[in-house]
Amino acid sequence: MSNAADITAIIEGGLKRRYRAEARFKAYGMAGLAFAGLMLVVLLVTIIRPGISGFTRHEVRVDVDMHAVWAQAGGNPDALDYYALTNSALKATLGAQSLLEDKVSRRQFYELAGTFASFDMKRALAAPLKQWEAKRSNASASSLDTIPVWITLSDNADQLLKGHIDRTLPEAQRPLNNRQLAWIDGWQKDGRIRSSFNTDFFTRGDSRAPEAAGFLGAIVGSLITLAVCLIVALPLSIAAAITLEEFARKTRVAEALEVIINNLAAVPSIIYGLLGLSVYLQWFGMPRSSPLVGGLTLAMLIMPVMIIAARAAIRAVPPSMRHAATGLGATPLQVVRHHVLPYALPGILTGTILSICRALGESAPLLMVGMVAFVADVPRGLTDPATVMPVEIYLWASSPELGFIEKTSSAIMVLLVILLLLNLAAIRLRNKSQLTWN
Repeated sequence: MSNAADITAIIEGGLKRRYRAEARFKAYGMAGLAFAGLMLVVLLVTIIRPGISGFTRHEVRVDVDMHAVWAQAGGNPDALDYYALTNSALKATLGAQSLLEDKVSRRQFYELAGTFASFDMKRALAAPLKQWEAKRSNASASSLDTIPVWITLSDNADQLLKGHIDRTLPEAQRPLNNRQLAWIDGWQKDGRIRSSFNTDFFTRGDSRAPEAAGFLGAIVGSLITLAVCLIVALPLSIAAAITLEEFARKTRVAEALEVIINNLAAVPSIIYGLLGLSVYLQWFGMPRSSPLVGGLTLAMLIMPVMIIAARAAIRAVPPSMRHAATGLGATPLQVVRHHVLPYALPGILTGTILSICRALGESAPLLMVGMVAFVADVPRGLTDPATVMPVEIYLWASSPELGFIEKTSSAIMVLLVILLLLNLAAIRLRNKSQLTWN
């Protein structure tokens, strides 16, 4: 009996130790998940909190006398000096409180308006000027005597109104002096300042001025670059995977190719940038900083990963599918086309999704092919100068202006949303193509 009791005690002790070990393992796993979730929350808060304000801007209202504007235009709106007209309208907002008698005070006052304030004025007066000639001779012209125009404020004024500049600091430590603070306070007291959605962020290209910088050029550049990348990489990757899995003989050459492809998937991305610089720019003379070169460079980067994923998906198709199709008289090509590929497509699309994520977030290879250049225009073709979203984010993050700090976070939010939408579209396509078999 004593021996049986001892054995039972030993077994129970071992079970308790095993249960404690399992409990510790589960606790470690939960702690890891909790830490990962906490870091994700911290990351999102760090990005979203300053990024939300980047989608808004502050504007000041000026009143424009259309009689004076039409007289100055002389019937030709293109002859208007919108810069002088904007400064005159801004100066009129002060009334009699200041004459801006010296050059320094005038410069400090006009600096409160955005760099492209005159373009805002021109855009706002385009429709009223067209209506003026038709309406100035009838009673409805009175509605066009004076119209309000909203002018975008400068980056420093915008950051002050958003609370990102401490106005209690000594004047020498602030980007705005006391007189500029007084002018802004006067506008607020008169109800001339409003906060609005920054539509220019989604409709303009980049700019040296934070208040005028837009993200559309980078978005379009990324989409064109990604389209070129997928058009080149996807069919070549699938063809290579099919050849290696279905048609190539298991020779030393095939084994060597498999080893090379696996190693290429682990090569640092900057190496592909150097390869794109040497091949596409120096050898073939393709246009620098273009979506065509960027897409071809990214295609080289993601092809090894896509080939590996496609081979794994094709290898997972049951051999019975091939045997059944062959037994019914199908040729090897028909077996692959009508039976292997449809069943392997969900796995292939999974690899494509992962490759899209990597390509859309890459910046190092594109820096080497010149897509780090300042591009103010929105690209319209494959050979136009362009940049991409990760590079634009890098450029804004390295800029010293306060406005670019919040625009960096806003751009990251847009990048994450676009990446999420692309993934959802790819996942939906994959689910539609999902086939099951017994």
